[in-house]
Amino acid sequence: MAAPVIETCHVACCANRTPNVVSWGRGGIIAFGTCNSVALYDPQERRVGAILSGHTARVNAVRWVYRQDGALESHLVSGGSDNRLILWEAQNGKFYQSVECKGHTGPICAVDAIYMEDSNILVASAASDSTVRLWLFECLHTLSFGSGFMMDVSLALLPGSSVPILACGGDDSRVHLYVRSNGQLQKVMSLQGHEDWVRGVEWAFIGGELLLASCSQDCLIRVWRLCAKSGTDAHTEDGHTIIKMKQDVFEVKEREFAVSLETVLAGHENWVYGVHWHPPFYEGGELQQPLSLLSASMDKTMILWAPEEGSGVWVEQVRVGEVGGNTLGFYGCQMSPDGSMAVAHAFHGALHLWCKDQDKEWRPGVVISGHFNAVQDLSWDPEGEFILSVGSDQTTRLFTPWRKQDATWHEISRPQIHGYDMQCLTMVGRFQFVSGADEKVLRVFQAPRNFVDNFANISGTSREKLLASSDSANLPEGASTPALGLSNKAVFQGKTLFQCSGWGQGFLKSPPPEDHLLQNTLWPEVQKLYGHGFEMFCLASDSSRTVVASACKASKAEHAAVLLWSTATWRQLQTLPCHTLTVTQMAFSPDAKFLLAVSRDRTWSLWRRNLPTPERPEPQFSLHTHTGKETAIHSRIIWSCDWSPDSKYFVTSSRDKKVIIWGPCRQDDSREPVLPPEIKPCSSILDVGDSATAVAFCPVLYSNNSYLLAVGLECGRILLYKWSTGEEPVRGHDWSSCGETDSSQSHALAVKRLRWRPRAGRAGQDNKKDGQTGGESEIEEKSSWVQLASASADHSVKIFNINKWAV
Repeated sequence: MAAPVIETCHVACCANRTPNVVSWGRGGIIAFGTCNSVALYDPQERRVGAILSGHTARVNAVRWVYRQDGALESHLVSGGSDNRLILWEAQNGKFYQSVECKGHTGPICAVDAIYMEDSNILVASAASDSTVRLWLFECLHTLSFGSGFMMDVSLALLPGSSVPILACGGDDSRVHLYVRSNGQLQKVMSLQGHEDWVRGVEWAFIGGELLLASCSQDCLIRVWRLCAKSGTDAHTEDGHTIIKMKQDVFEVKEREFAVSLETVLAGHENWVYGVHWHPPFYEGGELQQPLSLLSASMDKTMILWAPEEGSGVWVEQVRVGEVGGNTLGFYGCQMSPDGSMAVAHAFHGALHLWCKDQDKEWRPGVVISGHFNAVQDLSWDPEGEFILSVGSDQTTRLFTPWRKQDATWHEISRPQIHGYDMQCLTMVGRFQFVSGADEKVLRVFQAPRNFVDNFANISGTSREKLLASSDSANLPEGASTPALGLSNKAVFQGKTLFQCSGWGQGFLKSPPPEDHLLQNTLWPEVQKLYGHGFEMFCLASDSSRTVVASACKASKAEHAAVLLWSTATWRQLQTLPCHTLTVTQMAFSPDAKFLLAVSRDRTWSLWRRNLPTPERPEPQFSLHTHTGKETAIHSRIIWSCDWSPDSKYFVTSSRDKKVIIWGPCRQDDSREPVLPPEIKPCSSILDVGDSATAVAFCPVLYSNNSYLLAVGLECGRILLYKWSTGEEPVRGHDWSSCGETDSSQSHALAVKRLRWRPRAGRAGQDNKKDGQTGGESEIEEKSSWVQLASASADHSVKIFNINKWAV
């Protein structure tokens, strides 16, 4: 079987900011909603195995359909802000959309599902249209709550029967119980006791009885017991009446069931958003259900509750979480099938994982992370060993392979946490970058020594080699953000600030957890660059890392000028006026002799680097050529541009669905620019069928007369094309399609940026540790693969392995 052209190497993403969006299956897979998709994450392998795309708006609720026998799940239910429910079914190891349920008129906020006796799946859903609906492939019942809202739903079968019972918790501080009898949904009881909105409800079947846990914004958890009544329940012993909790009784099919309050759990100091029972498991051929309950709260803690052996009184067994920090607490929690791991998801989407070690101690574990809003830009470091990304979640994140664990990718640093939405960045050297946000200022950051140490440790790179590539004498130990400040201040050894800044001085042995990323991995800000009149939009730096070009949002020509900065002095070198609207992207040619800019005004401009003179030794650029109204081929905004690795051609892509290659910019036998400036289309116009929002030339030459390009579309797909210079461009024979991402690999929303790894091979696998050599296999590995990173409005960063020989 032929090797696939495109393999997904890594997906960086996080959970949506809604309470019911994470579910841990008995098969060990964590399903969670991320933007408009459902991610299936394996915490053992530490990678996303699949992305399920079907919703057209944010996924708010996800639930595995658990089997009574504890076997692996084959169904998954999700509900979204598109008002739809989707039932996913496993076929040949992959999940496909099986049934779509429409009927709600508002976003769905909670779902649950159980198998009936006939193996049909009964689904309950709550939505902001003030209804709860019951589905069996189609809507069976609709419960209307007037102006009220139900926050969570949970389904179970009544003990000793096949009658489903539905629990709903809502903003009236009550838990409502409904049973489906004789084809009708009947309300049997409202459980009172909570004093604020009920945020979560969940059933558990233990010892022939049902236990219902409910949690509320009153900071309390209530556990209710539901059991079938028998005729011998009311009796006395030794003349003394047994003290019992008050029972509420209801009748279903001539059988009586009693509900009583089992216990009230007080321990959290803020709203309790989620409760989750320990999953049942098989032991000795029997299905065991441990009496253990996990809860998650806005007080940033999770508590594991269980009754004491002797007294049966429910007590706190374990409490995990964080004290202080910048997070806003937990939205929900889940427990692994064997109870050895627990995960919580936070207000900012991050997953927090704890694992029970051999000493029965709970410690933070390594888990997936990513942006919780649109990712706007990304860049590889010059050596291709890590990726930096910026997003509308106001963070800059750094991802690299963890060499000890099969080179799985992880976030190991969060250099910048900002107060503005981030828009762009560019690397300036190995450990320095410039970033731009929705402000008029550019900010320059440099890696501290503690990052270099930790990066060396996690990536397996030589620390001495890394320090030699940077000005190690002047590197601060770390960075800290003052209260009410936006700038990360450098912290040096011996300073009082260093002593109390919170991060440890030892090396990290594994990728850090979320609370460590938030507080201890900042990079110091070394410079601010002022000069633009509006919010920053795009950045570029040349291959020699001497010049940075920047552009901001503009509706007039005076604001659309490109500014050039010297990386040696951070002085403004030049203003390059040409365009009349926002410059959307810029790119320096690999030989650093040209700067290309494309704009919202549907034109591009090409700037040539002047030869240095004794009077003006600093880099200077002059306008080489540009397109105007007569010469412009693109009829809509030009989104993206890039250069061929030999600096001969450049490519532009536009909202008009066209991709065009222009040139030549130098002769075959000369490294000097072509004169006179005759830059014209060299390719036929490639119509990619959708707005082409990103384009990138592969830096590794495919062959002498052909180039490999990646094109990112507004729909989220990524296409691979080979362009051959020797073919006749008139009939389109110069373009050949050689691969595209399938539905499980594609993004759910627009591709914002594509960046190829600057050299061949796969990061984390083509560089052996010191003293190791890979011989012929290593050479073959490097020559066979190239890597492509993509950033998208769907909150994710993806890295793809492209098999060069399969293209």
